[in-house]
Amino acid sequence: MNIQIEESWKEVLKEEFDKVYFQHIITFLKAEKATGKVIYPPGSLIFNAFDKTPFPELKVVIIGQDPYHNKGQAHGLSFSVPDGVPKPPSLLNIFKEIKNDLGIPIPENGNLEKWAAQGVLLLNASLTVRQNEPGCHSPIGWLQFTDSVIKKISDEKEGIVFLLWGKFAQEKQSLIDETKHYVLKAAHPSPFSADKGFFGCKHFSKTNELLMQQNKTPINWKL
Repeated sequence: MNIQIEESWKEVLKEEFDKVYFQHIITFLKAEKATGKVIYPPGSLIFNAFDKTPFPELKVVIIGQDPYHNKGQAHGLSFSVPDGVPKPPSLLNIFKEIKNDLGIPIPENGNLEKWAAQGVLLLNASLTVRQNEPGCHSPIGWLQFTDSVIKKISDEKEGIVFLLWGKFAQEKQSLIDETKHYVLKAAHPSPFSADKGFFGCKHFSKTNELLMQQNKTPINWKL
């Protein structure tokens, strides 16, 4: 089966695409569409996080849970929205923390493609969702796929900075070899939890410090 995904990732993940669970994902999504279900993001953007951040350029991983489930929001990058779409509350809180941490003004738009282009993999644990039904596609096999992605990164790269925000993302910590990589944990940026440890975490300056210690170019978090 020909999966449309950036070439370096296609090579790294080729074994996953042939597994039974992944074939089930494809079959399930086709059946959903055939019955008229609205799926986000659009098909061409399901693997957008991988397309925007090739494997050789990877430096940072930010793990989200689910694509946005409202019309026009999801474009395959965790926490990000396309140009012109209002910033969801969690994303606004991310920008507030960046402002507090680095003095960077809150941007007009919430499109994080500039981060992705610098090596920040914006990975949702589930890569699709049905309109207005958050979490509905997490049981179809996506969690197995993205767990494999995290494990592959851990096994084949060195010095990656993983940002794990909230309980769900922090459950992925066991997939990461912390003798080779860096894990920064904080509360989720959601309005329900941001004041319980996300605000003040300084993950953006800390990430750049860890990258510079490795003689890697820091991330320009300004959009």
